[in-house]
Amino acid sequence: MRIIIAYLSYSGNTKEVAELIESRLLEEKISVEMHRIGIDRPFDPEDYDYVFIGTFTWATGSTPDEVKDLILEIGYKPDNIAIFGTGDTQFGGDNLFCKAAIKLAKFYNSKWEPLKIEQSPRGSQETMIDEWIEGVLHDVKSIA
Repeated sequence: MRIIIAYLSYSGNTKEVAELIESRLLEEKISVEMHRIGIDRPFDPEDYDYVFIGTFTWATGSTPDEVKDLILEIGYKPDNIAIFGTGDTQFGGDNLFCKAAIKLAKFYNSKWEPLKIEQSPRGSQETMIDEWIEGVLHDVKSIA
């Protein structure tokens, strides 16, 4: 199985989530590639069993331009995309919390609810990451 984790991070929070996801997948002996949105060369989602896209929420619930550019690079809506995001309820409250991740999951008609992390994923939120990965990979694990 091959998974790519594409993420955009300014503060480091989304990168930290991406790295924790990578670590958990590597523990399961899953092949993982990291992709820094806006920096690394474009990739083809068809080369991967799963594409994890991570973003933060910008301004008043907006998706960052670099993530929008990635969507244009992909050019279609693959059915293997799972979304994770970081946010901050301090700015905008629950209505805007991880709004970019919610929008992306809806845009891609993702089979999985987006993982939503408040700022840094440390502490109890690491359990949320484990549960999210388990949910995304549930079908694969039940077949194996």
